[in-house]
Amino acid sequence: MTRIKLCGLTRPIEIRTANLLRPEYIGFVFYPKSRRYIAPEQAARLREMLDPGIKAVGVFVDGQPENIAGLMESGVIDMAQLHGNEDAAYCRRLRELTGKPVIKAFRVEKPEDCEPAEKYPSDYLLLDSGMGSGETFDWSAVSGVRRGYFLAGGLNAGNVAAAIRKLHPFAVDVSSGIESGGIKDTDKMAAFVAAVRKEDEG
Repeated sequence: MTRIKLCGLTRPIEIRTANLLRPEYIGFVFYPKSRRYIAPEQAARLREMLDPGIKAVGVFVDGQPENIAGLMESGVIDMAQLHGNEDAAYCRRLRELTGKPVIKAFRVEKPEDCEPAEKYPSDYLLLDSGMGSGETFDWSAVSGVRRGYFLAGGLNAGNVAAAIRKLHPFAVDVSSGIESGGIKDTDKMAAFVAAVRKEDEG
C-alpha cells in the first residue's frame, strides 16, 4: 500500500477533510519563509482536531534540534521532516533528543544525487526536485534507491498513479498539487487520495 502525505495544511477545513480522506500523514510547515508557514500554537490547535490515526509531520529548514524535539515530545507532531543543510550529526542529535522518526529531504536531478541520501541516518528519505518547488523530475533517477522514501515534486491527481506504477515508493507527498490559487482545495485533496487508492487496488 502506498502511503499518502498531504502537506502544508493550515486551516481547520483542511484538517476536517483529511479526517474524512484518511491519509497516513499530514504536514505542518514550520519554515517562516514559506507561504504555508504555520505557527506552533496554531499547529497545536489543528493537531487537536486531527484524527489520532493520522500522523502529523513537521517540516523544518535548519531549525534548532531542541525546538523540533519539543514539538514532538509535546505531541504537536509525530515526525520531523528536514529540508535544509542538516548533516548526519544534526540528525543523530535530534534522534538523541527524541526517539521519534525523522525524514530527510534530498533534491534529485540525477542518480548520483541519491548516493548521499542512501547513507543518511534518517528513518525515511523524501526525494524531490527542489525545496517545495512543485515541479516533477526524472523519476528514473530514483529507480535504484533501496530505502523507503516519500516521493515529492509536482505530484497531482493526474500523474500520481503513473509515479506509483513506475517507482512503488513508500509514500507520495503532495502540497501544491492539491491547491487552487495557493490555497488547499478540498476537491483536489479528495481526487489525489482517490487516485492513489485506485492505483493500489488496481
